[in-house]
Amino acid sequence: LEQFVRRFSANASKSRQATSRRNLIEKLSVEDLPSSSRRFTYIDFKPERPCGKVILSVEDVSVNLEERPVLYHFNLTVNPGDKIAFIGPNDLVKTTLFQVLMDEVEPDYGTFRWGTTITPAYFPKENAVYFDTDLNLVDWLRQYSPDDSDTFVRGYLGRMLFSGEEALKNTRVLSGGEKVRCMLARTMLSGANALLLDEPTNHLDLEAITALNDGLINFPEVVLFASHDYQFVETIANRIVEIAPGGVIDRAMKLEEYVQDATVQELRERYYQGRHHIRI
Repeated sequence: LEQFVRRFSANASKSRQATSRRNLIEKLSVEDLPSSSRRFTYIDFKPERPCGKVILSVEDVSVNLEERPVLYHFNLTVNPGDKIAFIGPNDLVKTTLFQVLMDEVEPDYGTFRWGTTITPAYFPKENAVYFDTDLNLVDWLRQYSPDDSDTFVRGYLGRMLFSGEEALKNTRVLSGGEKVRCMLARTMLSGANALLLDEPTNHLDLEAITALNDGLINFPEVVLFASHDYQFVETIANRIVEIAPGGVIDRAMKLEEYVQDATVQELRERYYQGRHHIRI
């Protein structure tokens, strides 16, 4: 309850729920609370090896979709330890960037290069294509597992709250949140040392968001991600890259510091041709 209140008190769409739960907390004592049997999602990304000094270099990348520019001469150098949140008003820009970096979209101009020690893993915003199959969850996840034993695969499904008969669900009947949890299990199995995550909190409940939040905070290597959850971005990112209509702002700082920075505000007014509310 307290976690929900902290996360959503400032969220207009959930402020009423937060107020209701705050009132409930005030009425409760420890003795009132029954012991809970509820299970919680456990997320832990373990890279098989650390990143070297060279992570990723993006040089002058431009992409046109349906003859309209989406990325325009985009440049980026990713450093060891970077946890970069990409923000900006156009979600398609961020998704296209991730797709370019994973060789799913070919740039019209420019190049990019991953370092030789880097193994990237991609969590896409749209995941329907991964579940267009009649496999059960054990067999589905087995496709991405270095160990194909039932015990090993079920262990990762169990972390995502699929145990017993739940692990034998057909992939076609999964809810949006269940698909996201399966994709997170797939990402954990990758052993990657660079994670690319496109709005990974979509469809997740608070407990799963918190588990993912903690997993990414504890991840020792590189994270490139986009999210509309302010607290998620604030607690994970140590670098903000804002892709605005008039240019790119790149600052090695937390989101709250970025929002308050006077130089950033001046650049934003120039790139948006006036004041523009930050949209993550």
